[in-house]
Amino acid sequence: MRRRIVAAYMAFAVAVSLLFALIAALAVEGIEEKLVDERLQEVARWALPRDSAGMSVVMPAGLTFHRDTDIPPSLRGLPAGAREVMVDGVDLHVLTGHDVRGEYVVVDHDSEYEKIEVVVYSMFAAGLLAFISCSLMLARYLANRIVTPISSLSRAVELRQDDLPCLERKDELGTLARAFADRTAELKQFLDRERFFTGDVSHELRTPLTVISGAAEILMARTDWDSALHAPAERIYRAAREASEVTTVLLQLARSPQGQQGPAQSMAALAESEVVRCQPLVAGKPVTLRYAGGDDFTVHGSRELLQAAIGNLLRNACAYTEQGEVVLRLGQRNVVVEDTGPGLAPAALARLRGELPPDGEGESTGSGLGLGLVQRICKYLGLQLHVQQRDGGGTRFVISFPDLTQP
Repeated sequence: MRRRIVAAYMAFAVAVSLLFALIAALAVEGIEEKLVDERLQEVARWALPRDSAGMSVVMPAGLTFHRDTDIPPSLRGLPAGAREVMVDGVDLHVLTGHDVRGEYVVVDHDSEYEKIEVVVYSMFAAGLLAFISCSLMLARYLANRIVTPISSLSRAVELRQDDLPCLERKDELGTLARAFADRTAELKQFLDRERFFTGDVSHELRTPLTVISGAAEILMARTDWDSALHAPAERIYRAAREASEVTTVLLQLARSPQGQQGPAQSMAALAESEVVRCQPLVAGKPVTLRYAGGDDFTVHGSRELLQAAIGNLLRNACAYTEQGEVVLRLGQRNVVVEDTGPGLAPAALARLRGELPPDGEGESTGSGLGLGLVQRICKYLGLQLHVQQRDGGGTRFVISFPDLTQP
């Protein structure tokens, strides 16, 4: 922006300077022509009567009067009037005319106006350079005065500083800075309220979920002999454990992000354990849930969050896949979950990719809480979540882990 302001100001200064230079040049040329012509005409009026009377015509230095055959060949045949003629590399001011005695010529060989013209143009050139130099310094000064506060405000916004500059200014920049500050404060309050609400709700849910899990364990222990009662008790226990894990994840997400800090976790071990835990979800369905292996790698982070990310992808795939298989495998620092289900709805797919939903799609994405948690976990841990529709039906999710050993 600073360079643009300077360039615009200098372009304006140069245009104005050239305009005034053109006007000045036209004025100088017009004045010179008028004065020289008037001088030659005055000399002609003085010399013609004397020449007609046969008297000697003695001209001032630099001026000559010629009649008929006395006119130099290079000046003969010129139209009547005053003009500037180049003869042998010398500029001559010439007045040509006719009277009853024939043609006459008045010549100014050494006009002072040429010297004056050189001096005037030199002064104009010096003034033009001085004006452009002053304009450049003024442009830089004004650009710094205008751009410096804008740059400081932009830098503070980019660095997410709490105290923004220019808040005390009374101009438009001050208004913009105060608007930024108010908007930032509103967003911070909103995020704080959301974080505190999520943390408080998750904390309050842990106690009743613990009670439900304990009661379900007692029911499971006392109904081993009756499968009709044991199966519902087991489902209650499993749902309570899953809800408790979700509250734990929400509590961690409500805290300030800690990125990849945490103990080293083997992704192969996590993947195998999550596949085992999700096997009951496909019981009684023509669906195979399997772990396809892959290259193991180590990740530093919260085990609960990593388990939740993988587990939610598996549970979502098992819930929506009615036949076929759900496969989990490891790639080059990737965790891939594929299924042969119906695939995601266009609105859900657009939401996961951060795109606008297609026209005509409703607000519901059909992805449930699980995929939303996976997105938040990946953002919290600095991971990347990619989703693709598989050829022939189904969905492929890929969680990419950054390689912290690379520069």
